[in-house]
Amino acid sequence: MELNPLEQALHTARALVMADLAAADVAEADIVSLVEDAVTHRRWWVEQWPEGAEFVAGLVAQDVQDALLERYGRWPLCPACSPEEEPHALDVEPELGPDPHWVCTKAAVAVAPVGALGEVLRR
Repeated sequence: MELNPLEQALHTARALVMADLAAADVAEADIVSLVEDAVTHRRWWVEQWPEGAEFVAGLVAQDVQDALLERYGRWPLCPACSPEEEPHALDVEPELGPDPHWVCTKAAVAVAPVGALGEVLRR
């Protein structure tokens, strides 16, 4: 069975965000629930605006990041800056656009595409 493009975009967004959470060793059950909540919320959003399907991965990443900040603290912490600096979170850019990346605004550097944090964190 083939998924429709909107469901495919949502499944992809879930997989990318889960990969980043797993790479940071924070993919615990309660955090996975935050991902599911974000995907459910964005399902309604993308049904209203199907042309926005390519933006869903970045939006889900931002939604999960916001939910984690409220409950647990900043995530993902920037791996690009010196450990001696104050820990700070990466941002998703573009805020509403295709091909979202985790970006350190302090160092003005793209760290990794959403879903590929593991490649940076394993270095």
